[in-house]
Amino acid sequence: MTGSIIQIEPWIDYRELDELKRVVESTYVVEHDLTKEFEGMICDLTGSKYAVAMTNGTAALFCCLKALGIGEGDEVIVPNMTFIASSNSVLMAGATPVLCEVDKDTFCIDVKEAEKCVTDKTKAIMPVHLYGQSADMDSIMEFAKKHNIRVIEDAAQGVGVSFKDQHVGTFGDVGVLSFYGNKTITCGEGGVVLTDDKNIRDECYRLKNHGRDGKGVFKHYHIGYNFCFTEMQAAIGISQLKKLPEIIKRKKEIHDLYYEKLDDAFCQAEGLVAVRNSDHCTPVHWFTSFLYPYPKSLEDHLLENGIQTRKFFYPLDKQPCYESNDDIVKQGDYSISNDIYKRGISLPSAYNLTEEDQEKVIYHIKEWLFWKNCDVH
Repeated sequence: MTGSIIQIEPWIDYRELDELKRVVESTYVVEHDLTKEFEGMICDLTGSKYAVAMTNGTAALFCCLKALGIGEGDEVIVPNMTFIASSNSVLMAGATPVLCEVDKDTFCIDVKEAEKCVTDKTKAIMPVHLYGQSADMDSIMEFAKKHNIRVIEDAAQGVGVSFKDQHVGTFGDVGVLSFYGNKTITCGEGGVVLTDDKNIRDECYRLKNHGRDGKGVFKHYHIGYNFCFTEMQAAIGISQLKKLPEIIKRKKEIHDLYYEKLDDAFCQAEGLVAVRNSDHCTPVHWFTSFLYPYPKSLEDHLLENGIQTRKFFYPLDKQPCYESNDDIVKQGDYSISNDIYKRGISLPSAYNLTEEDQEKVIYHIKEWLFWKNCDVH
């Protein structure tokens, strides 16, 4: 499609190339000085004492689980609405994901529903900070303390997001950020473990580095894997972190314009509902999203006019690969998360989206709502 408005894309320019030149000039391509610099910048951003860079966010979640000793026979409570990597990491660790319903307003895990998921096998809860919104970490931490379980924060979509002025991923025992190509900032691929516990930090490092405490040695006192970062990823990540304030500012401008033009009486009357943010959350709008009773028809109309949109994550209880999987525990009908999925639509939200293109998106949405209203009446 020519002239299409892309739903999401990274902001890459000469500054990433400048950082990559440092890698070429150094001749170090595996983890070295730039990786340490990147991890230090992550600690500065989040306030976390330690940051361990890994090949991707899924590997980082897996290492968190293993570092906490979670495995076969253990259960981890996971929200039903999330990208499948959250629950798959639990399966990778040999444990059992227990799917929990989400809050109807934030789309994040509902602690009241989590109470129904607790058994004598429950070892952890994994809140997911979805679409740049924060889960309610006060209630989650109280819940974890009450049941004496661990907290593993999946903050893959949460770079720059805070709950009550504290960066997400730093409340629990461990947290994970992701830097996949479509995230707020990217390394192409990449993930980071956040923790204030040196023992957890050291175990995560060993797990990602073939069971070693450092490179260049060949006695392995622990079982480990190869989830190591690269200097090329670090170089791009360093450049992206420097851009983060500009990206957050532009994302808010995009979000605010959508809400200014689409969160009105006419749109609401036609069923287009704005997604609200928690009062305690300072979001970073990875996507600006709405709920609408007929998202497929709106999606098709926008695509016909060169505008890409994005569906919400498919609820875990409906995933085909989990249909006959005895290692997944399902409880309840998950009507809230399934309703959110059926009505959810995310609008183009890339940093590079121009105001002119955004006005085009808004125009065609209102055009559709108007003609849909005429068809009905």
